[in-house]
Amino acid sequence: MDVEERVSLVTRNTDEVVTPKELRVLLDTKTKPKAYWGFELSGLMHIGFGLVCGSKIKDMIKAGFKFVIFLADWHSWINNKLGGNMENIRICGEYFKQGFTALGIKSDSVQYLWASDIAKDIEYWEKVVRIAKSVSLQRTWRALPIMGREMSLTDVETAWMYYPCMQAADIFHLDLDVACAGMDQRKAHMLAREAADKLHRKKPACVHTHLLMGLQEPEKAKGKFDENTNINLQISSKMSKSIPGSCIFIHDTPNEIKTKIRAAYCPPKQAQGNPVLELTEYAVFTERKTMEIPRPPKYGGPEIFESIREIEKAYVEGKLHPLDLKNGVAEALIEILKPARDHFQKHPQMLEKMRKIGVTR
Repeated sequence: MDVEERVSLVTRNTDEVVTPKELRVLLDTKTKPKAYWGFELSGLMHIGFGLVCGSKIKDMIKAGFKFVIFLADWHSWINNKLGGNMENIRICGEYFKQGFTALGIKSDSVQYLWASDIAKDIEYWEKVVRIAKSVSLQRTWRALPIMGREMSLTDVETAWMYYPCMQAADIFHLDLDVACAGMDQRKAHMLAREAADKLHRKKPACVHTHLLMGLQEPEKAKGKFDENTNINLQISSKMSKSIPGSCIFIHDTPNEIKTKIRAAYCPPKQAQGNPVLELTEYAVFTERKTMEIPRPPKYGGPEIFESIREIEKAYVEGKLHPLDLKNGVAEALIEILKPARDHFQKHPQMLEKMRKIGVTR
């Protein structure tokens, strides 16, 4: 695979690459660069994780990266996920492993690494302290939205201030070339790049994917998570496992998927802020080259679309009815998620444990 093909794989379906030039140089000079994606362990896996993140991880593997899926148990504990219960957090990590495997990320193609594994190393904590000394308290405070915390909070645990520095230290300690995440994590990556300059360390390139919005109508952002209005809205509207009706879990039944999508916000002839069109772009077309709209003959019969742009155009022009779009997306997701459903039907123990634990925000 040549450099152009590798660059195309890494950059497709992304919102931001920092920087494209650095990425190209990396792929032109390194056969097996190292990348990672860090996951807080906080509950059931929805398709924002399973499909959006999962498809990008598969792209990175195809592009020749040595890829680490980082199970951030310490970070989840600091952020009070699953009640701050480390045993439950570890169960969630094992469940995440099964989820990614079921969705096509072969366990021998990635390295699973727990934050606990590197937290045992005193050199890791030295990096945390050096990073903390290189940035101001205000700069660290501005990065707290990576934890899902608003920028205006005043009641803050001291431990939360460690979190951004730990995330930067993760990148340095693992000697990463590329850090991957959703757009809500970009501030931690920018902090790592700033610290790298000051500490004379390797500066990571960054690949940021879109935050899949929830199925409900997007509201004007109530909190402030980012100074950029568009990013702020994306973070505040993202799919959340704590609102089950607004998200699709990777092991949802066909009936659950149909019911949730049937109830989803989908204004006629409107593309912007339309969660069903977002599902089409970021959950269906990342896994499929085409999407079929199943329509009765009296309404024109089935139609196959080859790109999101074709679908958006037909939808905005009123040639594609919201119900037909919903039916097409539901059928596509039912097929895409079949391996995950099958896996957890055959191996239900971990999912049952997770359902007993419940979810936090």
